[in-house]
Amino acid sequence: MIGTVAAVDLGATSGRVMLGRVGPNELSLDPVLRFPNTPRHGDGEMHWDIDELYRSTVAGLRAALRKQPSIRSIGIDAWAIDYALLKDGQSLGAPFHYRDDRSLAAVGEVHNRVSAAELYARNGLQHLSFSTLFQLTADRDAGRLQAADRLLLIPDLFAFWLTGRQVAERTNASTTGLLGLHSREWDVELIDDLDLPLSLFPELVDAGTPLGNLRPSVVEMLGGGERVTVTAVGSHDTASAVVAVPSTRDDFAYISCGTWGLVGVELDAPVLTEASRFANFTNEGGVDGRVRYLHNVMGLWLLSECVRTWEEEGAVVHLPTLLVRAAQVATPVPLFDANDPTFLAPGDMPARIATWCMDHGTAAPESPAEFVRSIIESLAHAFAEAVATATELSGKSVSVIHLVGGGSLNELLCQVTADRSGLPVLAGPVEATAIGNILIQARVQGLVTGSLESLRAVVAAAFPPIAYQPRVASVQP
Repeated sequence: MIGTVAAVDLGATSGRVMLGRVGPNELSLDPVLRFPNTPRHGDGEMHWDIDELYRSTVAGLRAALRKQPSIRSIGIDAWAIDYALLKDGQSLGAPFHYRDDRSLAAVGEVHNRVSAAELYARNGLQHLSFSTLFQLTADRDAGRLQAADRLLLIPDLFAFWLTGRQVAERTNASTTGLLGLHSREWDVELIDDLDLPLSLFPELVDAGTPLGNLRPSVVEMLGGGERVTVTAVGSHDTASAVVAVPSTRDDFAYISCGTWGLVGVELDAPVLTEASRFANFTNEGGVDGRVRYLHNVMGLWLLSECVRTWEEEGAVVHLPTLLVRAAQVATPVPLFDANDPTFLAPGDMPARIATWCMDHGTAAPESPAEFVRSIIESLAHAFAEAVATATELSGKSVSVIHLVGGGSLNELLCQVTADRSGLPVLAGPVEATAIGNILIQARVQGLVTGSLESLRAVVAAAFPPIAYQPRVASVQP
């Protein structure tokens, strides 16, 4: 039996709606609509333009139904951590962007109530100053929670708008810092310790849970879809991406590379040692109860912000050409700390990289090609270090790195990651997140069966990765 489902995949800089045709021996993608995800700036704040993002999503689903009226299911994944506040089902304003700095002041307040060590023991998460629990504390202090009766993470918000059902899917809920690491339920005691209203937090569901049919008003907007079910998938985009790692073995590390680089291994149980906490590794929920043990690296945000700055200065930037020139840079370029929080906010990225280099006693890159090569080398170095640390802390043996997502198209990044890690890098699929989203829906629909390993074998057959072997001699000091 072969059927079609639709994936809504919302990334931090762009979104897409894709059709997936799936059967026992078939897996194919049909991109329907791609659209930008551009934040809004005003009054010193940074928000998501959530209404425009939803309008684009609806347009994509409308086009998908025109193209394939027999769609069985829709699944939604998005970035983690950020949320909307609602009252009686109505949004109380555009969600804050995680790059807004309002939560910085809340970090100390949270740690005065619950120590960093206790938080790690309870939620297993790395410290990120913009995590949901810090954002909620900032909202509590600003009085924003008083009028709210519900909190919905971004993919859950879209699912609510489509179906009318308010839930929290567990892989994304695990990134909030407020989900019990072992119980996988809301940590009521921690929520109380932080003086947050328990009533904000919706029912939890697992990936693979049918959420219901489309609302009549949505069916009218889409011009069809009366029988379409919305299905909870691994709604954290990295959770869906890891589902689609095309591995036929279990001794792999993964890098889900786009705006961020999520680097880690898949485990059956969390790692909660002090060494793990100090290394700032996180234990996030995966599909089918797996643990995504990983570290966040700044990712291709560094490159895209440089390009944006150069274009604002009047340069015409053709990224493929720039990457070729970067690969041709023969002299050593500086390595900088790709995890330094100074690179988190939008702004003049080349200037910040140059300042970091000068502050650390090294010459800054000069030409755009040198900046790009420095970014690629620094990211690859951070990726390789994260893989090595993940294996050391978890005890998991790794013989290969799967690099999925948009970064898998960057041949220089893939090769330098292989060089610096000393491990083969298997690149692709590019649309891993959408594929993982589609496969979980397809399994619910009975179009495919089996474990994650079975699903990954389907991916490997449909989207064979490109291999990059390490060239030890090419690694720069």
